[in-house]
Amino acid sequence: MALVSEFLSQLTLSYGGEAEPKFPTVVPAREFDPEKDAVRIDTAIKMKGVDEQTITDILTRRSNQQRREIGFVYERIAKKDLSTALKGALSGSLEALMLGLMRSTAQYDAFELKASMKGLGTDEESLIEIVCSRSNDELVDIKKVYKDMFKKDLEKDIAGDTSGDFAKLLLALVQTKRDEPSNVVDYEKIDDDARSLYEAGVKRKGTDVATWISIMAQRSVPHLQKVFDRYKSYSPYDMKESIRKEVKGDLEKSFLTLVECFENRQLYFANRLNEAMKSKGAKEKVVTRIMVSRCEVDLMKIRTEFKRHHKRSLYQTIAEHTKGDYQKALLSLCGGDD
Repeated sequence: MALVSEFLSQLTLSYGGEAEPKFPTVVPAREFDPEKDAVRIDTAIKMKGVDEQTITDILTRRSNQQRREIGFVYERIAKKDLSTALKGALSGSLEALMLGLMRSTAQYDAFELKASMKGLGTDEESLIEIVCSRSNDELVDIKKVYKDMFKKDLEKDIAGDTSGDFAKLLLALVQTKRDEPSNVVDYEKIDDDARSLYEAGVKRKGTDVATWISIMAQRSVPHLQKVFDRYKSYSPYDMKESIRKEVKGDLEKSFLTLVECFENRQLYFANRLNEAMKSKGAKEKVVTRIMVSRCEVDLMKIRTEFKRHHKRSLYQTIAEHTKGDYQKALLSLCGGDD
């Protein structure tokens, strides 16, 4: 019986395997007519004062594939690229959100990664969020699209923009060498990894970061969930407490993000959204990125975790902490109240 439950737990905890289920809030619209949508958007853009509401209603309630079809028809009608037209018609956070929706999820992540490393100074927070929260399959897609879009390797850009153990961790993740989830539970390996994490950190003076990186970047997620559980039998602290005691700065944030995503990826995003909206001067960039990048992946599940953990719905929190056309677009992506 124990073996059966172990087998089932492996299936339900699949992360980065092909069968990972999706929980989108944005799904393909029924009775979709790209011609009609393109004409309506063209009219909305040409109106004096721009009809943001029509643009929002259409683009936030169509799947990415449907938006691409609208863009194709729009270009034929208006003789210009839809993203370029939206850039000219909109501004601020609404513009960023709509332009994000015109990209595929992998394109959007690649674009955000490039933006985080552009110019002077690096936006480490964005870099950490994207690289540490994406599954193996997502990172494979992002790397391919990054190369197509920018004619550069993501690894090379990260190596050129970061340094030290922080760079080593990000590069180890981007190399996508993580094991696929298996339906065989290797208890000996779980125990070895838990002991290795303890001996590389809390047990010794100074941290053997290389050991932490290799285990956290290469083991499957269901395996790591069991490792962190086993870790408590060796260490007086859980994995997150150990990270806080052993490392600081961007490396600490990266390891914590990884562990939080291994434990419950949707709860990680729910907490990020909550922090971003409640921080002084709502971090709209973070809110936009999560809502756009997850609306066709797992935003429905993020909504559930948000309500369970913060005792308020994501919908209510967005309504309270944002305003105007940007708020309307976010609420539409959210897909309803809980």
